[in-house]
Amino acid sequence: MLALSQSFRALGDPTRLRILRLLAEAPLNVSELVSLVGLAQPSISHHLSRLRRLGLVREERQASFTYYSLALDPTDARWPLIALAREEDDAKGDRARLKDLLREREDRQALNEKLLEPGQSWFLWASALASLLPPLEVADFGCGSGTLSVEIARWAKQVIAIDQNRVALDQARQRAEAEGLENIRFLRQDLQRLTLPDAQLDLVVVSQSLHHMQDPRAVLGEAFRILKPGGRLIVLELMPHAETWVQDRLGHRHLGFEPGELEKVLGALGFVRVVRVTHDRLGGSPFRVFMLNGEKKV
Repeated sequence: MLALSQSFRALGDPTRLRILRLLAEAPLNVSELVSLVGLAQPSISHHLSRLRRLGLVREERQASFTYYSLALDPTDARWPLIALAREEDDAKGDRARLKDLLREREDRQALNEKLLEPGQSWFLWASALASLLPPLEVADFGCGSGTLSVEIARWAKQVIAIDQNRVALDQARQRAEAEGLENIRFLRQDLQRLTLPDAQLDLVVVSQSLHHMQDPRAVLGEAFRILKPGGRLIVLELMPHAETWVQDRLGHRHLGFEPGELEKVLGALGFVRVVRVTHDRLGGSPFRVFMLNGEKKV
């Protein structure tokens, strides 16, 4: 009776119910739950630890990830609450995001299987391409947990990974250490007001960071300032959308950008030869992304 009472108290937390409802659909790792629920990794890990201690979820190691899944079945006395949670309206859009995430996971798996064919190794191709690139000095604006910074560091001379979030930077450091990479410098600063010197870098990457910024133009201005003449800027951003929930849950300040407007900003700052690439919407996702790349005028 005590275990049952503790379980029902734990399930009184809406976030834990959301996590259990997602895990009832598919096993997920912590990073995936962070992206779906919109909370920081320490918070998600805390909830999972509590649920695991109560026997509500189980964990299983797969490759380098730990996946969590629902540990209950319909014969468990606690199952009715899970069933009710699954029947509730999806007001926060969890199921839609989960559907997109699982589709992307399947696509990655299919791609990885294809790349296992002889002569199709992505890592070999990446290494070959990297050998053709000059040793670039690169800044990753809004590096988050460091996924992109680590990939860039495989071919760059040095990467400056910049973010204001201390937790995200700690995760990025851990990721770099796990990969044995020593050419990444981590910097906790406001992208709108950096202390980096002028005209020192070859490339600045701004991957889905502008929509978190109060003043996106100031961020792009800082990118222009720290680039060498002839240095390049790559911006990856969201097209305009109507998903207002991202403001409260994910801290977005802007609901996407019109590519043409950002192109005008880049031109006014002094970037030339700006090229735009727009990507189609994936499946039923409400989001589309576009990429701009330009060169600092010599």
